[in-house]
Order: sequence, then structure tokens, then C-alpha cells
Amino acid sequence: MSVVPAAAHAAATLLRPTRPPAAPLSGLLARIGRTPMVRISRVLPADISPEVEVWAKLEWFNPGGSVKDRAALHMVLDAEARGLLRPGDRILDASSGNTGIAYAMIAATRGYHLSLCLPRNASAERKAVLRAYGAKIIDTDPLEGSDGAIRIARQLHRDHPDRYVYLDQYNNPANPQAHFETTGPEIWKDTGGRVTHWVASLGTSGTFTGTTRFLRTRQPRLQAIAIQPDSPFHGLEGLKHMETSIQPGIYDPSLADETLWAPTEACIELSARLAREEGLLAGTSSGAQIWGAIQIARRLDRGLIVTLLPDSGERYLSER
Repeated sequence: MSVVPAAAHAAATLLRPTRPPAAPLSGLLARIGRTPMVRISRVLPADISPEVEVWAKLEWFNPGGSVKDRAALHMVLDAEARGLLRPGDRILDASSGNTGIAYAMIAATRGYHLSLCLPRNASAERKAVLRAYGAKIIDTDPLEGSDGAIRIARQLHRDHPDRYVYLDQYNNPANPQAHFETTGPEIWKDTGGRVTHWVASLGTSGTFTGTTRFLRTRQPRLQAIAIQPDSPFHGLEGLKHMETSIQPGIYDPSLADETLWAPTEACIELSARLAREEGLLAGTSSGAQIWGAIQIARRLDRGLIVTLLPDSGERYLSER
């Protein structure tokens, strides 16, 4: 069973409203969202105007350890509300790691099984966490990255449609809807409506898409800047080079006022500096967010830039 119809991996599916859960969440899952925001200062170059502020949401404060908790929870609740997912069912999806961990945590709390298509070169830490939650890992070709995992997940669903509930995070409108309903409103509230620029990298594109759409309902002149790797062959975990990848159905290129092309080595170095100079042990993709924020900050005389740090560096220590 697919949560996203096979013929509806296009923009039309994005018009489907997301149904709310039948009852308010409690316990662990009620802790998803409302993550803290901190001001970034020590890693910023000296030539940035003192009237420019850079703030970042710390998404590893979610109980599953990453921003993907938000989308995973929303996709599961949406499937439940539409009668597509019942206790004992097996969830299927492709992931580079963080969405899979979020699914695994949620599945454990709500009585589901999980099969996850994951590139073989995913870090040892992420694989260990997934197995601890009881997830079944299906290794995919590391040279094909997340696209290879997507192809395997689609094939498994085609071959065994009754065995899996395929949530399909890359094409599921509940993914960006999660950020429209949570991440965007939190940023607006936390900045007192002063946010002028929103900077985020693209993977599934759900975080960027949903957050941008919400913030523009409050501030139509908001500048939204998307971050992509500067090459198809890069080392920025979770990010997609859209021109050479399978483009997610939820991706809307018209939302970005500008796209910046992030260099791998500079971003990895920034993620290391976040730990050493800001006390923020963040994942490698966080370096790309801060790199992008710095490029924008250098152009401004004044403004408030918001980005987010998707996960903790603890999941990447074996790779460093």
C-alpha cells in the first residue's frame, strides 16, 4: 500500500489537505518540535555588519535527534488518519539515515514495523541506532546515494504492494505540511516576526518548502535562500544536487529567491568550527546551513537570518 498514489508523484498531490490526528499527542511524541534557537556569532567573519543577526534552530533537541522527527511524525499521523496504517503494519521508505531513525522511534511507540532502504555507506552510528529501535535495514548501493535507496524502495513496493505501507517522504505532501504547521510558526514566534531571510539546504526539500510557505503568509517579502551541493559528487550528507538527482515531487523551485552552491570541504570545516567555537556539536550538513547564512550576511547592512542545524555531530564521529 502506498500513501502517495503511484500516478500522483506530481504537484497535484500537494493539494491534498493533511488530516490532523484523532487525538492530541502525549508522551514522547508530544516532545517533537519547539526546539531552541540560538544566535551564531563566533564563526561569523569579522566583515559582517553588527546590525546583521544569524540565528539557528537546534533540531537535535527533537527526541529522535533530528529535524526529520517533524516530517516523519506528520506522515505517520496522516497515514493513520486516512486509514492506510494500522498497528502491526510494516512501514517502508528510503532514507539517508535521519528520517529512518525518526520512523523507527515513532514505529516503536505506535506498534509498527519498519523496513528502511539505506545506502550501505551510512555511518555506523546511524545503523546502530536503527537496529536498536528494531528497524530492518535494506542496504543499497553507496555509489547511488539516496537515489539508489529510492529505486529499491519503489521496486520493493511494486513487487510486494500488500506487505508494505510506503510513506515515500520525497513525494508525500505531509512532509512539507509538517514544517508549515510547526517549523515556520516557531521561527516566526521566536524572532518576534523580525526574520528577513530564511536559509535552508535541500534534501527532500520538505523543510525548505513548508517553512518558506508559512513564513511568506506572515512576511511576503521574506527572502528564501536554498542551499545545494556544488557538485553531484559531494560529501554533504542528506543534501541533493537537484539537477542530477531524482527530484522529489514536493520540490518547488519557484519558492527560492536564490540558490547557493555549497562546497563540501568548506562546509565540513564550518561544522567542525561550530563545535570548537560555538559549542554546537552539529552534523556535517549544518556546516552548509551556516555557510549559506554567511554568504547572505556579508551582503547585508542589517537583517535577521534564520537557518537550522538538522542534527547532532554524534551521528558522524566515525566519519570524522
